[in-house]
Amino acid sequence: MLWALLALLTEASGKVPPFQLAAMSFAIGGSAGALTWLFRPQGITAGISAMRQSWQVWLVGVGGLFGYHFMYFSALRAAPAVEASLIAYLWPLLIVVFSALLPNEKLKSHHVFGAALGFAGAALIVTGGKEFTLKSEYLPGYAMAIIAALIWSSYSILSRRFSKVSTDVVTGFCLVTAVLAAASHLMLEQTVWPANTSEWLAILGLGLGPVGLAFYVWDIGVKHGNIQILGALSYSAPLLSTLVLVATGFATFTWAIGLACLLITVGAVIASMDILRK
Repeated sequence: MLWALLALLTEASGKVPPFQLAAMSFAIGGSAGALTWLFRPQGITAGISAMRQSWQVWLVGVGGLFGYHFMYFSALRAAPAVEASLIAYLWPLLIVVFSALLPNEKLKSHHVFGAALGFAGAALIVTGGKEFTLKSEYLPGYAMAIIAALIWSSYSILSRRFSKVSTDVVTGFCLVTAVLAAASHLMLEQTVWPANTSEWLAILGLGLGPVGLAFYVWDIGVKHGNIQILGALSYSAPLLSTLVLVATGFATFTWAIGLACLLITVGAVIASMDILRK
């Protein structure tokens, strides 16, 4: 639900370049997480102690948050947005497939089928129901989109192996990602500041929600939830995002969106059959 607001708030943020926007919003998300330490029984001490993790934890966390966004934004610069976005949206399906590598997890055919239906729904949303072709001149962009999908799905799966690590560490992931995104911005982009108060508020909303709280609750979900169902349900993000854009007048409702609603909903139900039986 938080990621469903990503497109709307990004649209409302004006012409701020992607890496600059990522740096600003991740800085807000990380700072907000750090502020919560003031209201803990152990105060700031608990938050600081949560940062004392092995290099493997930091590699997975920062590699996931920064690595995904770096490759995704780079893919959008090197290939058409429709094709790059669709390829990148393989990550929920990959989460379902990769879950078979986790201890005590069993991948079943209905998990894969449900996630595949979700991907079909996401494809309809991204393409608008229109045909698209993959062109050889955009192969580097397509490759970066695939890498982005592999990075986020791997981050989500590997986080399961660190289930005992406090979610407070996500604060550190966000702050380091903000620094790396700022460095990428300085190397690749020209600085463009928000033009008015509404654009600043949109960036604040991004940092508190889709690029803030969303990563904290996702960390809890992938560490302690049903990983296959999480993967299938993730395809509701582009659907809800599109519906939010329709409701706010940034997009119009089409047959492709309606069919995507059906495919994603049915896919999520099929992937959740084990829980529904219980």
